[in-house]
Amino acid sequence: MESPRRRLPYYVIGHKNPDTDAICSAIGNAALLRVTGSPEASAARCGEVPARTAWVLQKAGIESPPLITDARATAGMICRRDVVQVSPSDTFLAAYRRMIASGVRCVPAVDENGNVQGILRYLDLLELLVPGDASGLQVRTVNAALSKIASTLQAESVGADMPEGDEDEELILLVGASSQSTVERRLKGAAKDGNVGRFLVICGDRPVVQHYAIENGARTLIVTGGNGVEPTLRELARKRGVIILLCTQDTASCATLIRFSRTVNHVMETGFTTISAQEPVSRLRKALASLDQDLFPVHDPVSKEMIGVLSKSDLIDPPRTRLALVDHNEFAQAVTGVEECEIVEVIDHHRLAGDLVSREPIRFLNEPVGSTSTLVARKFRHRYLEPDRGTAMCLCAGIIADTLCLTSPTTAELDHEMLGWLSELAGIDPAKFKEEFFAVGSLLATGTPDEILNADRKEFDDDGVKVTIAQVEELGLHAFSPRREELEEALIKLAAENGYELAVLVVTDIAEHHSVVLAAGDPAFVSNIPYARIDGSLYDAPGVVSRKKQIFPAVCQALKKTR
Repeated sequence: MESPRRRLPYYVIGHKNPDTDAICSAIGNAALLRVTGSPEASAARCGEVPARTAWVLQKAGIESPPLITDARATAGMICRRDVVQVSPSDTFLAAYRRMIASGVRCVPAVDENGNVQGILRYLDLLELLVPGDASGLQVRTVNAALSKIASTLQAESVGADMPEGDEDEELILLVGASSQSTVERRLKGAAKDGNVGRFLVICGDRPVVQHYAIENGARTLIVTGGNGVEPTLRELARKRGVIILLCTQDTASCATLIRFSRTVNHVMETGFTTISAQEPVSRLRKALASLDQDLFPVHDPVSKEMIGVLSKSDLIDPPRTRLALVDHNEFAQAVTGVEECEIVEVIDHHRLAGDLVSREPIRFLNEPVGSTSTLVARKFRHRYLEPDRGTAMCLCAGIIADTLCLTSPTTAELDHEMLGWLSELAGIDPAKFKEEFFAVGSLLATGTPDEILNADRKEFDDDGVKVTIAQVEELGLHAFSPRREELEEALIKLAAENGYELAVLVVTDIAEHHSVVLAAGDPAFVSNIPYARIDGSLYDAPGVVSRKKQIFPAVCQALKKTR
């Protein structure tokens, strides 16, 4: 019986080092998807929440989307949680019945503390019944606890007291079907050899054989077929310490069921491999292919407790995390593991670039507007739907942030239209909201160099040249000069560690529409940046505010001029 394939998460997610538009458009599009047929869709982020975005979310009454650093499907995501399992102390019969009822051929053996002690295969149970070397058949021995035998046979104990606990004993089976003299000879020989105390004698309605077993001190007498034992023999058994078990099965069935009473810990595989729940599925295919193991317990990496199981067949075309990408369309900017996910949708307002591919046709919306939040808002309008107040406020913030409240050169008529509609739903004045939004803490004043460079940074590949552009929006440029030296050192380090031929930090005064551009990397590329050069690595860019429409084209111009 195969376990139904699990449906993995459906994340709506922006680019790495997300800005307000990336996070807010993800929140808006996830809300739209939930009311239009995908209730499982949820917003996510693959970077820290900028201070201004955090202010927006607090004002909107919306929790920050969860941080997803790796979107690849993991063992914990695809494993089967409804696990059929056995205990190492379970009998052959109990394990067999559980496996047959569930339609499985391999199960984990788990102790009372939830720890996996071994892996039991269906074929291993046959080893209990018929040992591969036939040694058990030759000497007619069985390792089993008398309590397990009694339980399997559903037998009544009427002789000496049963031992406490479930300790296995090495018992020698003697079926009393031979002549009385033969049975007597064998038992007396065993008494002489000193091992009659290990004998388990099975017989039916044969009082003489019963007497021989008790008189010679056998470990146990099993009386089959629903037959009884005379009171005098029961009393003798109690004196001699012989356990008597009365069962309803015939002698042949009884002998077989005794072997079924052995516990699975005798044959379960204890040299097994377990998998961490955080292990990406893509690594498992190769790692497990050569292992002679059918089932793999999946454990929590912290508690080590088993949370599910995987089989090799589960790794054949496993389910994938579904992603709706917003505010980007390049794998280089996307969450780690995007290549192994199922891309369902892309909504963006940037250039088409990179190597984004999909297995199936997808919804792809890309238009020259100022904000991805604008496109999400229009999707609501096209479906005659209205976002709730909090979502509307988030979409307003995305538009205001990316268009500098409709003053950026990237602003389109649709941005004006959607911001007007959304601001009414959100109950805000866009101009006042802009002032409050950009008044939230200066990153240059409070952030570390790493925080400043990574708060809103995108990576590009232009004809094989790796470029990164970080942008910080401030109310004034006065905070830049005191930090210029340490920011330049951090920018040089960033370029070296990531192999960027050109790394750029743009500090933008959103009030005066004025930027300064700090550059590091290949000197030939740096020297060709087409802005007014202040010194060897710093440029003045009045009127420049848009990374998409102004800064990136200028960087591309520098790259082409250098080649």
